[in-house]
Amino acid sequence: MTNPTIGIIILAAGASTRMGKPKQLLPYQGRSLLRHITEVAIASKNQPVIVVLGANAEIIKPEICQLPVQIVENLQWASGMGSSIQAGVNALGQNVEAVAIALCDQPFVSVQVINQLVEAYRLTNKAIVACEYAGTLGVPALFHHTFFSKLTNLKQGEGAKQIIKKYINEVTSIPFLQGRIDIDTPDDYEQLQIM
Repeated sequence: MTNPTIGIIILAAGASTRMGKPKQLLPYQGRSLLRHITEVAIASKNQPVIVVLGANAEIIKPEICQLPVQIVENLQWASGMGSSIQAGVNALGQNVEAVAIALCDQPFVSVQVINQLVEAYRLTNKAIVACEYAGTLGVPALFHHTFFSKLTNLKQGEGAKQIIKKYINEVTSIPFLQGRIDIDTPDDYEQLQIM
């Protein structure tokens, strides 16, 4: 009997419409945004690491296919983030105690942030651990397996934040001020270059 594990799901299925090109592949500190968050997830020692791709999967997949991750293609990606969360959770398999959900467009997510989520989960016995930034609670966030069915039943346009809000009494948080920075537009990306 192996120990229950904590998995990580990286959501990278979006079409980057506001960016005008796949933001997953934008260079950041010598590698792409997607490779950055994937390497962070692997370095955190949590398993399995599942990367959900959708739009542009063919051109994005080579970026991470050499890494020890499971790539899941969400053919319903256009219907919204809920479908990607569902695809990721369904790929987790048995014996997963909890899962952290991260986005590929938050460049300041680090191994420390992921490990703090896990540590807070272990210390507080709360079922959800979210990151706190810009007056809100959001991802990266960790969910105990009792929430997996709720994650797979999100409405298509919804993200994990809906569950954090709805079950706020079961949530603890860690501060992650740079979590407010995500890369959606060419302007966002330009700002990132000068940080």
